[in-house]
Amino acid sequence: MIVAGIDAGSRTIKIVLWEGFRGAMVGAGIADQGVEQDALAGALLDRLLGETGRARSDLGRVVATGYGRNIMSMADSTVTEITCHAVGVGHVLPGARTVIDIGGQDSKLIRLDGDGGVRDFAMNDRCAAGSGRFLEVIAARLGVELSALGALARRSERPAAISSMCVVFAETEIIGLLASRTPPADLAAGVQASMANRVVAMAGRHLDPPIVFTGGVALVPGMSDALATALGHPLQVAPDPRMTGALGAALIAAGHRDPVPARVAPASPW
Repeated sequence: MIVAGIDAGSRTIKIVLWEGFRGAMVGAGIADQGVEQDALAGALLDRLLGETGRARSDLGRVVATGYGRNIMSMADSTVTEITCHAVGVGHVLPGARTVIDIGGQDSKLIRLDGDGGVRDFAMNDRCAAGSGRFLEVIAARLGVELSALGALARRSERPAAISSMCVVFAETEIIGLLASRTPPADLAAGVQASMANRVVAMAGRHLDPPIVFTGGVALVPGMSDALATALGHPLQVAPDPRMTGALGAALIAAGHRDPVPARVAPASPW
């Protein structure tokens, strides 16, 4: 039997196909998000099924997660991204106790128990300054590709202090710093450190290792090092970190883990 996990995120749609008999991933893909989210997800699902010689009639259960989960017409059920990331991380890196997920529009810190279940979590979805969107805006302002931001930050001799908690105000702050001839390398390093410090503030207390970094921002060079420095702990980047939520949804569809509600930590002030 083949099942599917769909992560309809704020910026991209990710789908994982899982074959229960083999206990293995048989397909995975990603597409940019858009207005017609359901149609985009359906087209991606059909493409992935076609690549394995299958059709929707061959599908067993489909579980959706992410911001757009409730509009996925092909989904049999929905599960929060908190649970799906916990299940996905537990599969690829068993024994993890903390998950840091930073995506296009939000960031999450998930604490796991000894069995890989969600113990509690904190989430910032109110301000883009703690997300991938913040890095995109700043990279554009500095005139570099997002993928080059880490290399630029490594050339910094004195990282700039970025104090603004809002992406709009932070951009304005950076314009002022550029006008005062602050080197772009120092601004890039300061932005990465600022994001990492927001995660530390969200954590609020000691984090249990091993710590795993997921989400699209985990692929931005320099961010894992900035987080490790701010947290005072080494961390591991999940294999293919953008797909962790979709993998978790597929595993839940296959019956590997029953979704259990988690306790919510107090909302972050940023």
